[in-house]
Amino acid sequence: MSHSPKRPLTLRDVSEACGVSEMTVSRVLRKRGDVSETTRSRVLAAAKELGYVPNQIAGSLASQRVNLVAVIIPSLSNMVFPEVLNGINSALENTPLQPVVGVTDYLPEKEERVLYEMLSWRPSGVIIAGLEHSDAARAMLQSAGIPVVEIMDVDGRPVDAMVGISHRRAGREMARAILKEGYEHIGFMGTKMPLDHRARKRFEGFTEGLAKAGIEIEDRAFYSGGSALAKGREMTQTMLERSPDLDFLYYSNDMIGAGGLLYLLDQGIDIPGQIGLAGFNGVELLQGLPRQLATMDACRVEIGAHAAQIILNATSDEPDPEIAQQVTLTPTISFGDTLQRYRKR
Repeated sequence: MSHSPKRPLTLRDVSEACGVSEMTVSRVLRKRGDVSETTRSRVLAAAKELGYVPNQIAGSLASQRVNLVAVIIPSLSNMVFPEVLNGINSALENTPLQPVVGVTDYLPEKEERVLYEMLSWRPSGVIIAGLEHSDAARAMLQSAGIPVVEIMDVDGRPVDAMVGISHRRAGREMARAILKEGYEHIGFMGTKMPLDHRARKRFEGFTEGLAKAGIEIEDRAFYSGGSALAKGREMTQTMLERSPDLDFLYYSNDMIGAGGLLYLLDQGIDIPGQIGLAGFNGVELLQGLPRQLATMDACRVEIGAHAAQIILNATSDEPDPEIAQQVTLTPTISFGDTLQRYRKR
């Protein structure tokens, strides 16, 4: 597989796009000198459209690059992403490259700001969570002139390289497993979908899988905020008071699923005979629960390691053309103690 050469945008590109001199472009972007408001607006509009980011280390290094890899993730409180970072760090260990982390809180406008600042220091590569970005962020990624790896998701078209799992497939597979055990009255609890695109795709795959068997989700609840045990308990209680006939609860992540499990155990409800449960992410911390929650591994460490290897290869003196640029990993279901209704216990 051939690798096309990458060239970062320069002041000349912006100059040609807006029809003013490079010196004027430099003055506008560095906020120095006397420039008319009309010219300033024209320069800034052209720079944003092109995805140009000023080079804060221009002239300081011959290579115009620093040995940093920008890693942009939505959260550090969510246990998923520290494990991704572990994978990245392990792959970059004993290499010149070092990861530097930016957090977006799932907000597109914050992702733009974090990406802008990180690219201004001319890192050697970018690892960024997700495939959905604002037009401005996508323009910056496309014009950065460095390897970009989008991680966690493969249900879409990447800017450059991508490593992850198919969340729609994960949702469909969980639906099949639940239906196989004879559950029919299903409730769903998860994060608000507009911002958490991967949770949305799992939900879409899940509902598609149920629909093929003529089953619809009978109740659903969404929340914003961290993946907390307390939130899982609260949501589970509220849903079952509202829909007492439910026989299965599917959670968008393990933490709220664990909260639901603890609530049901407190109520003396038979799990999985009366109600089955499943989450997502395979969080190791929850292995100490009285019952093992059914879940699906998101291949977090492997995703981080593969992404870092792509960056390392792309920045080496002799890149290996055989290194895959699009890697789809396959998560597996862990049935635990809350999904297999008819097994001998």
